[in-house]
Parts: sequence; structure tokens; C-alpha cells
Amino acid sequence: MANSSIVHDKVGDPSASRAERKRSPARMNEGIDEPGYLKLLGERVRRERGRLQLTRKSLAQKSRVSERYLAQLEAGKGNISILLLRQVAHALEIPLESLVWDSGEAGDVSPIVNVLRRLGPDQMRQAQQALLEKYGEQERAARTARLALIGLRGAGKSTLGALLAEKLDVPFLELDRLVEQESGLTLSAIFDLYGPAAFHRYERQCLESVLARYSRFVLAAGGSLVTEQATFDALLRSCYTVWLRAKPEEHMNRVLAQGDRRPMEASAQAMSDLRRILSEREPLYSKADASLETSGKPVQQSLDELQRRVSEAKGSKNLQAV
Repeated sequence: MANSSIVHDKVGDPSASRAERKRSPARMNEGIDEPGYLKLLGERVRRERGRLQLTRKSLAQKSRVSERYLAQLEAGKGNISILLLRQVAHALEIPLESLVWDSGEAGDVSPIVNVLRRLGPDQMRQAQQALLEKYGEQERAARTARLALIGLRGAGKSTLGALLAEKLDVPFLELDRLVEQESGLTLSAIFDLYGPAAFHRYERQCLESVLARYSRFVLAAGGSLVTEQATFDALLRSCYTVWLRAKPEEHMNRVLAQGDRRPMEASAQAMSDLRRILSEREPLYSKADASLETSGKPVQQSLDELQRRVSEAKGSKNLQAV
């Protein structure tokens, strides 16, 4: 399947709904109490620091965020970036969500989050399933409006994703292209200059931006996203995910059809590496809500099957707990 690099911008994009196009930044910010939220955020950081009996200096060393910046944050005056706040949350040994949650009238959920953190894997699955069964209808609807395609390059994510987004009249986004836009570099340049860690930081940042900005989309994720646990967990929590599968030979043929001749430089080794990567990542890809084999099928057949799975998911009350 040919590669496609379509990225639709919601503002001014024909695939966005009329209500979404009308929504201006000023209108979206109406009624937001920013000083109050920053004060609440600072209080949470100070409370969690006290729970661990950490001095501000110790937290600064542990989080790699300056002591002065932490003082401003705890005083409700620090408009900290999401990446630095993520470091603080990690140092406090809590999920980022428990710090940034805007409790509003619903109350503070951090005690609930802290209880869930102490559960074992089996207990966590049972708790997730119980919450989904009782309160999950709204969450199910939100997840199935956000569709994410995962799998190795050549599985058909770009081709099928663009076609599915057109049918559903929602934006189509490619995470790799968003990383390039955000960084101002090609993926190859990012890897050559800064290495895989930098690429995955950009990838997580772009995913968080997409989830904050869009309520409906089809997203083609990079093939290695599943190897970054925090990023993959965020994708699984927020999106209905479909693993597009293909035989190794078909993966290779599709990559070559896209004009990438690099695998031919050492074709035997490339095929061996491809089989190994597929085998290693299969347990990760299998965490998706659904899977679809695309080998040996015309594009239209794969598209019809993909759309059928999505339609079934929207009508199901038994979405996989993630």
C-alpha cells in the first residue's frame, strides 16, 4: 500500500465539524480560573512532597527541576511545562494525571488514583472492568471517536487511515509527520542528531497535544510507539486501537513500493531483523482492542473490514479495559 502523509488541521479543515471550526481559543478559555488552578497544582505538589518526606532541595535533585522553579510552582506562580511537570510527577512517584487533574465540581480524584496505584495487576484489571461497567459508557464513546492504528511500517496504517478518516468525516493524523512538524527535522535527522530517546520524547509530546486538541480523529502511530510504555499506555487509555497485521514479506514489499531501497542493501539481514522485530513486538501489538490482517487483500476489502470493526466497537458495551 502506498504511503500517505496527510495531516488535517481541525481549524479551517473541511473534515472538522462546523461547531469545531467555530470554536475560537478565546471562547474555549472562557471561565477558566488559571490562578486558582495553578494554586491547586502547587498545593498538590507540596502535599505529595510531604507524603514522601522530601525537602524541596531533594525533590529538585530527584526531578532535575530547579529548586527555585519548584518554589514558584508550589506557590501557585509557576506555569510549568508539561514535560517538566512530568519529571516532577515521576520524582513524586505518582501518575502525571493525579497532579494535573482539574477537579472542579467533581472533587479531587487523587485519593482514588493513589488507591489504584497500590493494586496488583489482576486487581487493577478487575477494578478497571468494574469502573467501565458502571461508568464507562461516556468513556467508551470518547475512546471509539478516537481511532488509532498501530503496527509496523508497511501494514497499511497511512493508506487505510486516510481512507477511513474520509469515510468517517474526521481528521487524519500521522504521528511521525507531527513529530517532523514539531521538531522542524526529518525523522532520519532526529535519529542521527539526537538519537531514539529524543524522537520518543517528541512522539509523546505530539500525542499529548493531539489528545488535548482533538475529540475525533484517525491516527496512524509509528511502528515503535508500542515500545515506549508510558506513551503506549496513554494511547490505549484514550483511543480505540487496531493492530494492522501483515506477513513479513508483505511488509518488506510495501516498504520497497514506497520507494525506500535501503532494505535491499542487505536484504537477507533486513528480512531476518524484520521477523525478529515482529516477534518481539507481537505481545505489545496484541494489547490493541482489535486486530486486522491486511496481507493478500485489496485495499477496499481491508477498508471494509476495518470500518466494520470500528462500527462494532461503537455499538459494543464491552470494550477491552486498558
